[in-house]
Amino acid sequence: MREFIVEADGGSRGNPGPAGYGAVVGDAATGETLVEAAEYLGVATNNVAEYRGLLAGLRAAHELDPEARVHVRMDSKLVIEQMTGRWKIKHPAMKPLAAEAARVFPPERVTYEWIPRAQNKHADRLANEAMDAGKRGEAWSAATSRAALDIPHPEPSGPPGDATAGAARARAALASAPGTSTTDARPAEEAPTSGEAAGTETASAGATASGPDGVRADAEVRATRAIGTGAAPVSGAIGTGAAPVSGAIGTGAAAEDAHASGAAGADADARTARATGTATAPEGATAAEATDAASGATGTGTASGTGTASGTGTASEVAGVKAKVKADADLRAARAVATPSAGWAPADLGPPATFVLLRHGETPLTPQKRFSGSGGSDPSLSGVGREQAEKVAEFLARRGTVQAVVASPLARTRETAGIVAARLGLDVAVEDGLRETDFGAWEGLTFGEVRERHPDDLNAWLSSPDAEPTGGGESFAATAARVAATRDRLTAEYRGRTVLLVTHVTPIKTFVRLALGAPPESLFRMELSAASLSAVAYYADGNASVRLFNDTSHLR
Repeated sequence: MREFIVEADGGSRGNPGPAGYGAVVGDAATGETLVEAAEYLGVATNNVAEYRGLLAGLRAAHELDPEARVHVRMDSKLVIEQMTGRWKIKHPAMKPLAAEAARVFPPERVTYEWIPRAQNKHADRLANEAMDAGKRGEAWSAATSRAALDIPHPEPSGPPGDATAGAARARAALASAPGTSTTDARPAEEAPTSGEAAGTETASAGATASGPDGVRADAEVRATRAIGTGAAPVSGAIGTGAAPVSGAIGTGAAAEDAHASGAAGADADARTARATGTATAPEGATAAEATDAASGATGTGTASGTGTASGTGTASEVAGVKAKVKADADLRAARAVATPSAGWAPADLGPPATFVLLRHGETPLTPQKRFSGSGGSDPSLSGVGREQAEKVAEFLARRGTVQAVVASPLARTRETAGIVAARLGLDVAVEDGLRETDFGAWEGLTFGEVRERHPDDLNAWLSSPDAEPTGGGESFAATAARVAATRDRLTAEYRGRTVLLVTHVTPIKTFVRLALGAPPESLFRMELSAASLSAVAYYADGNASVRLFNDTSHLR
Protein backbone atom coordinates (compact mmCIF):
# COMPACT_ATOMS: atom_id res chain seq x y z
CA MET A 1 0.00 0.00 0.00
CA ARG A 2 1.37 3.40 -0.95
CA GLU A 3 1.67 6.16 1.61
CA PHE A 4 1.41 9.88 0.88
CA ILE A 5 2.35 12.95 2.86
CA VAL A 6 -0.15 15.80 2.51
CA GLU A 7 0.97 19.26 3.61
CA ALA A 8 -1.64 22.01 3.46
CA ASP A 9 -2.05 25.62 4.46
CA GLY A 10 -4.40 28.54 3.96
CA GLY A 11 -4.32 32.26 4.57
CA SER A 12 -6.54 35.30 4.61
CA ARG A 13 -5.39 38.88 4.24
CA GLY A 14 -7.84 40.50 6.59
CA ASN A 15 -9.50 37.49 8.23
CA PRO A 16 -11.96 37.58 6.67
CA GLY A 17 -10.42 38.95 3.52
CA PRO A 18 -8.86 37.82 0.23
CA ALA A 19 -7.96 34.19 0.92
CA GLY A 20 -6.23 31.25 -0.71
CA TYR A 21 -4.90 27.79 0.04
CA GLY A 22 -1.97 25.61 -0.97
CA ALA A 23 -1.50 21.85 -0.76
CA VAL A 24 1.35 19.47 -1.55
CA VAL A 25 1.17 15.69 -1.95
CA GLY A 26 4.45 13.83 -1.56
CA ASP A 27 5.52 10.19 -1.70
CA ALA A 28 6.32 9.08 1.86
CA ALA A 29 8.95 6.58 0.72
CA THR A 30 10.99 8.82 -1.58
CA GLY A 31 10.03 12.34 -0.49
CA GLU A 32 9.23 13.40 -4.05
CA THR A 33 6.46 15.91 -4.63
CA LEU A 34 3.71 14.35 -6.72
CA VAL A 35 1.07 17.11 -6.83
CA GLU A 36 0.94 20.83 -6.05
CA ALA A 37 -2.46 22.53 -5.69
CA ALA A 38 -3.46 26.10 -4.92
CA GLU A 39 -6.54 28.28 -5.39
CA TYR A 40 -7.73 31.82 -4.73
CA LEU A 41 -10.98 31.67 -2.71
CA GLY A 42 -12.18 35.25 -2.70
CA VAL A 43 -13.18 36.57 0.70
CA ALA A 44 -12.95 33.97 3.45
CA THR A 45 -11.49 33.44 6.92
CA ASN A 46 -8.09 31.98 7.64
CA ASN A 47 -9.56 28.79 9.12
CA VAL A 48 -11.86 28.18 6.17
CA ALA A 49 -8.91 28.59 3.82
CA GLU A 50 -6.92 26.03 5.83
CA TYR A 51 -9.77 23.53 5.64
CA ARG A 52 -10.04 24.10 1.90
CA GLY A 53 -6.30 23.37 1.59
CA LEU A 54 -6.69 20.16 3.58
CA LEU A 55 -9.59 19.05 1.40
CA ALA A 56 -7.67 19.81 -1.81
CA GLY A 57 -4.65 17.84 -0.61
CA LEU A 58 -6.72 14.81 0.37
CA ARG A 59 -8.57 14.84 -2.94
CA ALA A 60 -5.32 15.05 -4.89
CA ALA A 61 -3.93 12.08 -2.94
CA HIS A 62 -7.12 10.12 -3.59
CA GLU A 63 -6.83 10.72 -7.31
CA LEU A 64 -3.31 9.30 -7.24
CA ASP A 65 -4.28 6.17 -5.30
CA PRO A 66 -7.64 5.72 -3.54
CA GLU A 67 -6.21 2.78 -1.57
CA ALA A 68 -3.26 4.70 -0.13
CA ARG A 69 -2.53 5.70 3.43
CA VAL A 70 -2.19 9.44 4.09
CA HIS A 71 -0.30 11.38 6.73
CA VAL A 72 -1.46 15.01 6.96
CA ARG A 73 0.94 17.67 8.24
CA MET A 74 -0.33 21.20 8.93
CA ASP A 75 0.70 24.15 11.08
CA SER A 76 -2.91 24.87 12.02
CA LYS A 77 -3.44 23.55 15.54
CA LEU A 78 -7.16 24.17 15.16
CA VAL A 79 -7.59 22.00 12.05
CA ILE A 80 -5.41 19.17 13.37
CA GLU A 81 -7.17 19.02 16.74
CA GLN A 82 -10.62 19.19 15.18
CA MET A 83 -9.92 16.55 12.52
CA THR A 84 -8.62 14.16 15.16
CA GLY A 85 -11.78 14.72 17.21
CA ARG A 86 -10.05 16.24 20.20
CA TRP A 87 -11.72 19.63 19.65
CA LYS A 88 -15.31 20.22 18.61
CA ILE A 89 -16.29 22.00 15.41
CA LYS A 90 -18.95 24.67 15.93
CA HIS A 91 -18.36 27.16 13.13
CA PRO A 92 -21.06 26.67 10.46
CA ALA A 93 -18.66 27.34 7.57
CA MET A 94 -16.17 24.71 8.72
CA LYS A 95 -18.45 21.85 9.69
CA PRO A 96 -19.30 20.80 6.11
CA LEU A 97 -15.66 21.18 5.02
CA ALA A 98 -14.42 18.98 7.86
CA ALA A 99 -17.11 16.39 7.17
CA GLU A 100 -16.21 16.32 3.50
CA ALA A 101 -12.49 15.96 4.28
CA ALA A 102 -13.27 13.04 6.61
CA ARG A 103 -15.04 11.20 3.78
CA VAL A 104 -12.23 11.31 1.20
CA PHE A 105 -10.38 8.37 2.79
CA PRO A 106 -11.49 5.90 5.44
CA PRO A 107 -10.55 7.43 8.81
CA GLU A 108 -8.27 4.53 9.70
CA ARG A 109 -6.04 5.35 6.71
CA VAL A 110 -5.46 9.02 7.59
CA THR A 111 -3.27 10.35 10.38
CA TYR A 112 -2.71 13.96 11.41
CA GLU A 113 0.34 15.80 12.75
CA TRP A 114 0.82 19.41 13.79
CA ILE A 115 4.10 20.92 12.59
CA PRO A 116 5.69 24.35 13.16
CA ARG A 117 5.07 26.97 10.50
CA ALA A 118 8.73 26.83 9.43
CA GLN A 119 8.22 23.23 8.34
CA ASN A 120 5.21 24.03 6.18
CA LYS A 121 6.86 26.52 3.83
CA HIS A 122 5.96 24.77 0.59
CA ALA A 123 2.19 24.85 1.18
CA ASP A 124 2.44 28.35 2.66
CA ARG A 125 4.15 29.65 -0.48
CA LEU A 126 1.52 28.06 -2.67
CA ALA A 127 -1.26 29.73 -0.68
CA ASN A 128 0.42 33.10 -1.09
CA GLU A 129 0.91 32.52 -4.81
CA ALA A 130 -2.81 31.84 -5.10
CA MET A 131 -3.68 35.03 -3.22
CA ASP A 132 -1.26 37.05 -5.34
CA ALA A 133 -2.77 35.60 -8.51
CA GLY A 134 -6.28 36.45 -7.30
CA LYS A 135 -5.20 40.02 -6.59
CA ARG A 136 -4.09 40.28 -10.24
CA GLY A 137 -7.37 38.80 -11.41
CA GLU A 138 -5.67 35.59 -12.54
CA ALA A 139 -5.92 31.92 -11.67
CA TRP A 140 -2.97 30.19 -10.00
CA SER A 141 -0.95 27.99 -12.39
CA ALA A 142 1.33 25.13 -11.48
CA ALA A 143 3.42 25.86 -14.57
CA THR A 144 4.50 29.24 -13.23
CA SER A 145 4.74 28.30 -9.55
CA ARG A 146 7.99 28.99 -7.79
CA ALA A 147 6.88 27.77 -4.38
CA ALA A 148 9.44 24.97 -4.21
CA LEU A 149 12.25 27.37 -5.17
CA ASP A 150 11.24 29.91 -2.56
CA ILE A 151 11.65 27.45 0.30
CA PRO A 152 14.98 28.35 1.97
CA HIS A 153 15.85 24.69 2.57
CA PRO A 154 14.10 21.38 3.23
CA GLU A 155 13.14 20.91 6.83
CA PRO A 156 15.02 17.92 8.27
CA SER A 157 11.98 16.37 9.92
CA GLY A 158 9.76 16.49 6.87
CA PRO A 159 9.89 15.19 3.32
CA PRO A 160 12.52 16.96 1.25
CA GLY A 161 10.12 18.06 -1.44
CA ASP A 162 10.32 17.75 -5.17
CA ALA A 163 14.02 17.92 -5.91
CA THR A 164 13.52 17.41 -9.63
CA ALA A 165 10.93 20.14 -10.04
CA GLY A 166 12.76 22.43 -7.63
CA ALA A 167 16.01 22.09 -9.53
CA ALA A 168 14.30 22.71 -12.85
CA ARG A 169 12.58 25.83 -11.54
CA ALA A 170 15.78 27.10 -9.96
CA ARG A 171 17.64 26.77 -13.21
CA ALA A 172 14.85 28.39 -15.20
CA ALA A 173 14.62 31.25 -12.72
CA LEU A 174 18.34 31.85 -12.58
CA ALA A 175 18.50 31.92 -16.35
CA SER A 176 16.06 34.84 -16.45
CA ALA A 177 15.72 38.21 -14.77
CA PRO A 178 14.37 38.25 -11.20
CA GLY A 179 10.59 38.15 -11.04
CA THR A 180 8.21 40.64 -9.58
CA SER A 181 7.68 40.95 -5.88
CA THR A 182 4.91 39.01 -4.24
CA THR A 183 3.32 39.40 -0.87
CA ASP A 184 4.03 36.70 1.68
CA ALA A 185 1.00 36.99 3.92
CA ARG A 186 0.51 34.65 6.82
CA PRO A 187 -2.16 35.20 9.44
CA ALA A 188 -1.11 35.14 13.04
CA GLU A 189 -0.56 31.71 14.56
CA GLU A 190 -3.61 30.28 16.26
CA ALA A 191 -3.10 29.83 19.96
CA PRO A 192 -4.88 26.86 21.51
CA THR A 193 -6.96 28.95 23.89
CA SER A 194 -9.45 27.61 26.35
CA GLY A 195 -12.19 28.64 23.96
CA GLU A 196 -10.69 26.53 21.19
CA ALA A 197 -10.20 23.58 23.49
CA ALA A 198 -13.90 23.77 24.25
CA GLY A 199 -14.66 23.81 20.57
CA THR A 200 -15.06 27.52 19.88
CA GLU A 201 -13.20 28.83 16.82
CA THR A 202 -11.31 32.08 17.22
CA ALA A 203 -10.78 34.64 14.51
CA SER A 204 -7.15 35.71 14.76
CA ALA A 205 -6.22 39.17 13.62
CA GLY A 206 -5.00 39.20 10.04
CA ALA A 207 -1.29 39.84 9.95
CA THR A 208 0.29 40.71 6.62
CA ALA A 209 4.00 40.49 5.97
CA SER A 210 5.38 41.64 2.68
CA GLY A 211 8.84 41.50 1.21
CA PRO A 212 10.78 41.01 -1.97
CA ASP A 213 10.47 37.63 -3.59
CA GLY A 214 12.77 37.26 -6.59
CA VAL A 215 15.27 34.54 -7.24
CA ARG A 216 17.38 33.14 -4.43
CA ALA A 217 20.72 32.93 -6.14
CA ASP A 218 22.73 33.01 -2.95
CA ALA A 219 25.08 30.42 -1.58
CA GLU A 220 22.25 28.58 0.17
CA VAL A 221 20.52 27.71 -3.11
CA ARG A 222 23.78 26.92 -4.83
CA ALA A 223 24.85 24.70 -1.98
CA THR A 224 21.57 22.81 -2.20
CA ARG A 225 22.18 21.91 -5.82
CA ALA A 226 26.00 21.72 -5.85
CA ILE A 227 26.26 18.73 -3.59
CA GLY A 228 29.66 17.69 -4.85
CA THR A 229 32.99 19.44 -4.56
CA GLY A 230 34.98 20.90 -7.39
CA ALA A 231 35.36 19.94 -11.02
CA ALA A 232 36.27 16.55 -12.40
CA PRO A 233 39.91 15.72 -11.63
CA VAL A 234 42.65 15.41 -14.21
CA SER A 235 44.23 12.00 -13.86
CA GLY A 236 47.99 11.97 -14.31
CA ALA A 237 48.36 15.50 -15.63
CA ILE A 238 51.67 16.03 -17.40
CA GLY A 239 53.14 19.46 -18.07
CA THR A 240 50.73 22.24 -17.19
CA GLY A 241 47.54 20.88 -15.70
CA ALA A 242 45.19 20.82 -12.76
CA ALA A 243 44.11 18.07 -10.41
CA PRO A 244 41.36 19.13 -7.99
CA VAL A 245 41.49 18.00 -4.42
CA SER A 246 38.16 17.55 -2.71
CA GLY A 247 39.21 16.27 0.67
CA ALA A 248 40.47 13.07 2.17
CA ILE A 249 38.45 9.99 1.35
CA GLY A 250 37.37 9.36 4.88
CA THR A 251 38.45 7.81 8.07
CA GLY A 252 35.34 5.70 7.68
CA ALA A 253 32.62 4.39 9.87
CA ALA A 254 33.08 2.27 12.91
CA ALA A 255 33.25 -1.38 11.97
CA GLU A 256 30.23 -3.37 10.78
CA ASP A 257 29.19 -4.26 14.31
CA ALA A 258 31.82 -2.40 16.37
CA HIS A 259 30.87 1.18 17.30
CA ALA A 260 33.63 3.46 18.51
CA SER A 261 32.47 5.90 21.14
CA GLY A 262 34.99 8.41 19.84
CA ALA A 263 37.65 8.62 17.16
CA ALA A 264 40.45 10.89 16.17
CA GLY A 265 39.50 12.89 13.08
CA ALA A 266 41.61 13.28 10.00
CA ASP A 267 44.55 15.66 10.33
CA ALA A 268 43.18 19.09 9.46
CA ASP A 269 46.35 21.08 10.00
CA ALA A 270 47.75 23.02 7.08
CA ARG A 271 50.96 21.37 5.88
CA THR A 272 53.60 21.97 3.24
CA ALA A 273 55.08 19.46 0.81
CA ARG A 274 58.11 20.65 -1.09
CA ALA A 275 59.86 19.47 -4.24
CA THR A 276 61.98 21.98 -6.18
CA GLY A 277 58.90 24.22 -6.15
CA THR A 278 56.28 24.21 -3.41
CA ALA A 279 53.07 22.38 -2.71
CA THR A 280 50.87 23.96 -0.10
CA ALA A 281 47.70 22.67 1.53
CA PRO A 282 45.54 25.20 3.40
CA GLU A 283 43.66 24.44 6.58
CA GLY A 284 41.31 21.55 6.05
CA ALA A 285 43.53 19.63 3.65
CA THR A 286 45.97 16.93 4.75
CA ALA A 287 49.60 16.72 3.71
CA ALA A 288 48.71 13.60 1.77
CA GLU A 289 46.26 15.59 -0.34
CA ALA A 290 48.82 18.24 -1.16
CA THR A 291 51.37 15.58 -2.00
CA ASP A 292 48.93 13.71 -4.19
CA ALA A 293 47.98 16.87 -6.03
CA ALA A 294 51.58 17.92 -6.59
CA SER A 295 52.65 14.49 -7.78
CA GLY A 296 50.34 14.71 -10.78
CA ALA A 297 51.95 17.79 -12.32
CA THR A 298 55.32 18.75 -13.78
CA GLY A 299 56.26 22.20 -14.89
CA THR A 300 53.69 24.59 -13.48
CA GLY A 301 50.41 23.12 -12.29
CA THR A 302 47.74 23.66 -9.71
CA ALA A 303 45.47 21.41 -7.78
CA SER A 304 42.37 23.14 -6.50
CA GLY A 305 39.27 22.20 -4.54
CA THR A 306 39.43 21.81 -0.82
CA GLY A 307 43.18 22.30 -0.93
CA THR A 308 45.60 23.94 -3.37
CA ALA A 309 48.91 22.54 -4.50
CA SER A 310 51.28 24.24 -6.89
CA GLY A 311 54.77 23.39 -7.99
CA THR A 312 57.48 24.14 -10.51
CA GLY A 313 59.55 21.01 -10.08
CA THR A 314 60.39 18.34 -12.64
CA ALA A 315 58.74 14.95 -12.87
CA SER A 316 61.58 13.23 -11.04
CA GLU A 317 61.64 15.83 -8.27
CA VAL A 318 57.90 15.66 -7.74
CA ALA A 319 58.07 11.87 -7.75
CA GLY A 320 60.36 12.12 -4.74
CA VAL A 321 57.61 13.58 -2.59
CA LYS A 322 56.20 10.99 -0.23
CA ALA A 323 52.63 10.31 -1.29
CA LYS A 324 50.31 8.92 1.36
CA VAL A 325 47.32 8.53 -0.95
CA LYS A 326 47.19 6.27 -4.02
CA ALA A 327 46.88 8.43 -7.12
CA ASP A 328 44.92 5.95 -9.17
CA ALA A 329 41.82 6.89 -11.12
CA ASP A 330 39.39 5.17 -8.75
CA LEU A 331 40.73 7.06 -5.75
CA ARG A 332 40.55 10.41 -7.52
CA ALA A 333 37.05 9.59 -8.71
CA ALA A 334 36.04 8.92 -5.13
CA ARG A 335 37.49 12.26 -4.02
CA ALA A 336 35.69 14.16 -6.74
CA VAL A 337 32.43 12.80 -5.40
CA ALA A 338 29.55 14.48 -7.17
CA THR A 339 31.11 16.85 -9.64
CA PRO A 340 28.59 18.69 -11.81
CA SER A 341 29.85 20.58 -14.80
CA ALA A 342 30.30 24.30 -14.41
CA GLY A 343 27.14 26.38 -14.56
CA TRP A 344 23.53 25.23 -14.55
CA ALA A 345 22.58 22.17 -16.54
CA PRO A 346 19.44 22.01 -18.70
CA ALA A 347 16.29 22.31 -16.65
CA ASP A 348 14.82 18.91 -17.52
CA LEU A 349 17.07 16.41 -15.72
CA GLY A 350 14.58 13.58 -15.87
CA PRO A 351 13.83 11.29 -12.92
CA PRO A 352 16.82 10.40 -10.73
CA ALA A 353 18.27 7.01 -9.94
CA THR A 354 17.17 6.46 -6.34
CA PHE A 355 19.12 4.09 -4.10
CA VAL A 356 17.19 2.81 -1.10
CA LEU A 357 20.03 1.62 1.14
CA LEU A 358 19.16 -1.25 3.47
CA ARG A 359 21.57 -2.50 6.08
CA HIS A 360 21.15 -6.24 6.57
CA GLY A 361 19.41 -7.66 9.62
CA GLU A 362 21.17 -8.73 12.79
CA THR A 363 23.66 -11.60 12.88
CA PRO A 364 24.92 -13.34 16.04
CA LEU A 365 27.83 -10.86 16.04
CA THR A 366 25.70 -7.72 15.89
CA PRO A 367 24.59 -7.49 19.55
CA GLN A 368 28.21 -8.13 20.60
CA LYS A 369 29.41 -5.24 18.42
CA ARG A 370 32.22 -7.19 16.82
CA PHE A 371 34.07 -6.32 13.63
CA SER A 372 32.33 -8.24 10.88
CA GLY A 373 33.59 -7.40 7.42
CA SER A 374 34.15 -9.25 4.20
CA GLY A 375 37.19 -11.18 5.42
CA GLY A 376 35.72 -12.93 8.45
CA SER A 377 33.38 -15.83 9.14
CA ASP A 378 30.57 -14.48 6.91
CA PRO A 379 27.75 -15.11 9.42
CA SER A 380 24.13 -15.60 8.43
CA LEU A 381 21.18 -13.77 9.96
CA SER A 382 20.03 -14.61 13.47
CA GLY A 383 16.38 -15.24 14.27
CA VAL A 384 16.01 -11.57 15.15
CA GLY A 385 17.67 -10.62 11.87
CA ARG A 386 15.21 -12.69 9.86
CA GLU A 387 12.28 -11.08 11.67
CA GLN A 388 13.75 -7.67 10.87
CA ALA A 389 14.06 -8.59 7.19
CA GLU A 390 10.40 -9.69 7.14
CA LYS A 391 9.33 -6.33 8.59
CA VAL A 392 11.38 -4.45 6.00
CA ALA A 393 9.82 -6.57 3.26
CA GLU A 394 6.31 -5.76 4.43
CA PHE A 395 7.13 -2.07 4.75
CA LEU A 396 8.58 -1.81 1.25
CA ALA A 397 5.74 -3.85 -0.23
CA ARG A 398 3.24 -1.32 1.12
CA ARG A 399 5.12 1.50 -0.58
CA GLY A 400 5.39 -0.28 -3.90
CA THR A 401 8.24 1.92 -5.19
CA VAL A 402 11.20 -0.50 -5.36
CA GLN A 403 11.81 -1.75 -8.90
CA ALA A 404 14.99 -3.81 -8.46
CA VAL A 405 17.02 -5.43 -5.67
CA VAL A 406 20.83 -5.58 -5.60
CA ALA A 407 22.81 -7.15 -2.76
CA SER A 408 26.33 -7.51 -1.45
CA PRO A 409 27.71 -11.04 -2.00
CA LEU A 410 27.99 -11.77 1.75
CA ALA A 411 25.59 -14.25 3.34
CA ARG A 412 23.79 -11.83 5.66
CA THR A 413 22.98 -9.38 2.87
CA ARG A 414 21.96 -12.04 0.37
CA GLU A 415 19.64 -13.59 2.95
CA THR A 416 18.10 -10.21 3.83
CA ALA A 417 17.71 -9.34 0.15
CA GLY A 418 16.14 -12.71 -0.61
CA ILE A 419 13.44 -12.25 2.03
CA VAL A 420 12.60 -8.75 0.78
CA ALA A 421 12.75 -9.63 -2.91
CA ALA A 422 10.45 -12.63 -2.44
CA ARG A 423 7.82 -10.34 -0.89
CA LEU A 424 8.23 -7.82 -3.72
CA GLY A 425 8.22 -10.44 -6.49
CA LEU A 426 11.68 -9.43 -7.69
CA ASP A 427 14.99 -11.20 -8.36
CA VAL A 428 18.21 -10.40 -6.51
CA ALA A 429 21.29 -9.24 -8.40
CA VAL A 430 24.66 -9.54 -6.62
CA GLU A 431 27.16 -6.66 -6.74
CA ASP A 432 30.64 -7.25 -5.32
CA GLY A 433 31.24 -3.52 -4.90
CA LEU A 434 28.62 -3.46 -2.11
CA ARG A 435 30.57 -5.78 0.19
CA GLU A 436 31.72 -4.63 3.61
CA THR A 437 35.29 -3.49 4.31
CA ASP A 438 37.79 -6.28 5.00
CA PHE A 439 38.93 -5.75 8.60
CA GLY A 440 41.89 -8.13 8.41
CA ALA A 441 43.03 -9.55 11.75
CA TRP A 442 40.34 -7.55 13.56
CA GLU A 443 37.51 -9.70 12.18
CA GLY A 444 35.43 -11.11 15.03
CA LEU A 445 37.01 -8.85 17.68
CA THR A 446 35.33 -6.07 19.64
CA PHE A 447 36.63 -2.53 19.45
CA GLY A 448 38.06 -2.87 22.96
CA GLU A 449 39.86 -6.09 22.06
CA VAL A 450 41.43 -4.46 19.03
CA ARG A 451 42.59 -1.52 21.15
CA GLU A 452 44.22 -3.90 23.60
CA ARG A 453 45.95 -6.05 20.97
CA HIS A 454 46.77 -3.57 18.21
CA PRO A 455 46.66 -0.05 19.71
CA ASP A 456 49.06 1.58 17.24
CA ASP A 457 47.36 0.07 14.20
CA LEU A 458 43.93 1.12 15.52
CA ASN A 459 45.06 4.71 16.15
CA ALA A 460 46.52 4.91 12.66
CA TRP A 461 43.31 3.51 11.17
CA LEU A 462 41.21 6.07 13.03
CA SER A 463 43.46 8.92 11.90
CA SER A 464 43.98 8.19 8.22
CA PRO A 465 41.77 6.83 5.45
CA ASP A 466 44.82 5.12 3.96
CA ALA A 467 45.66 3.03 7.03
CA GLU A 468 44.80 -0.64 6.78
CA PRO A 469 43.63 -2.86 9.65
CA THR A 470 46.22 -5.21 11.08
CA GLY A 471 47.03 -8.10 8.80
CA GLY A 472 46.42 -6.39 5.47
CA GLY A 473 42.75 -5.51 5.61
CA GLU A 474 41.09 -2.88 3.42
CA SER A 475 41.62 0.84 4.06
CA PHE A 476 38.68 3.22 4.06
CA ALA A 477 40.25 5.01 1.11
CA ALA A 478 40.06 1.78 -0.88
CA THR A 479 36.49 1.18 0.32
CA ALA A 480 35.47 4.69 -0.76
CA ALA A 481 37.04 4.20 -4.19
CA ARG A 482 35.16 0.92 -4.59
CA VAL A 483 31.86 2.41 -3.45
CA ALA A 484 32.26 5.42 -5.76
CA ALA A 485 32.93 3.17 -8.75
CA THR A 486 29.93 1.01 -7.82
CA ARG A 487 27.75 4.10 -7.42
CA ASP A 488 28.66 5.34 -10.89
CA ARG A 489 28.02 1.96 -12.47
CA LEU A 490 24.65 1.46 -10.77
CA THR A 491 23.38 5.00 -11.37
CA ALA A 492 24.04 4.51 -15.08
CA GLU A 493 22.29 1.13 -15.07
CA TYR A 494 19.27 2.22 -13.03
CA ARG A 495 18.77 5.78 -14.28
CA GLY A 496 15.24 6.93 -13.48
CA ARG A 497 14.46 3.88 -11.33
CA THR A 498 14.30 3.07 -7.62
CA VAL A 499 16.60 0.23 -6.60
CA LEU A 500 17.06 -1.39 -3.19
CA LEU A 501 20.75 -1.88 -2.32
CA VAL A 502 21.17 -4.37 0.51
CA THR A 503 24.60 -3.77 1.99
CA HIS A 504 26.56 -2.93 5.15
CA VAL A 505 27.49 -0.13 7.56
CA THR A 506 30.59 1.22 5.84
CA PRO A 507 29.24 1.24 2.27
CA ILE A 508 25.97 2.93 3.33
CA LYS A 509 27.74 5.61 5.36
CA THR A 510 30.11 6.12 2.45
CA PHE A 511 27.24 6.56 -0.03
CA VAL A 512 25.76 9.21 2.26
CA ARG A 513 29.06 10.97 2.96
CA LEU A 514 29.98 11.16 -0.69
CA ALA A 515 26.53 12.45 -1.61
CA LEU A 516 26.81 15.21 0.98
CA GLY A 517 30.42 16.06 0.22
CA ALA A 518 30.92 15.77 3.98
CA PRO A 519 34.34 15.65 5.65
CA PRO A 520 35.90 12.26 6.47
CA GLU A 521 35.25 12.47 10.19
CA SER A 522 31.50 12.66 9.52
CA LEU A 523 31.44 8.88 9.20
CA PHE A 524 32.23 8.54 12.88
CA ARG A 525 29.20 10.71 13.68
CA MET A 526 26.60 8.55 11.96
CA GLU A 527 24.62 5.85 13.73
CA LEU A 528 23.37 3.05 11.47
CA SER A 529 21.13 0.38 12.93
CA ALA A 530 20.56 -3.15 11.72
CA ALA A 531 17.78 -3.36 9.10
CA SER A 532 17.64 0.44 8.83
CA LEU A 533 16.72 2.28 5.62
CA SER A 534 18.46 5.26 4.03
CA ALA A 535 17.96 6.79 0.58
CA VAL A 536 19.98 8.87 -1.88
CA ALA A 537 18.80 10.15 -5.27
CA TYR A 538 21.29 10.78 -8.10
CA TYR A 539 20.53 13.22 -10.92
CA ALA A 540 21.75 13.38 -14.49
CA ASP A 541 23.93 16.44 -13.78
CA GLY A 542 25.98 14.54 -11.18
CA ASN A 543 24.29 16.01 -8.12
CA ALA A 544 22.82 13.96 -5.31
CA SER A 545 20.12 14.39 -2.68
CA VAL A 546 20.10 12.50 0.63
CA ARG A 547 16.43 11.79 1.35
CA LEU A 548 16.48 9.43 4.30
CA PHE A 549 18.95 8.15 6.87
CA ASN A 550 18.82 5.35 9.45
CA ASP A 551 15.03 4.99 9.44
CA THR A 552 13.92 2.14 11.71
CA SER A 553 10.24 3.06 12.09
CA HIS A 554 9.24 -0.11 10.22
CA LEU A 555 10.78 -2.22 13.00
CA ARG A 556 8.63 -0.73 15.76
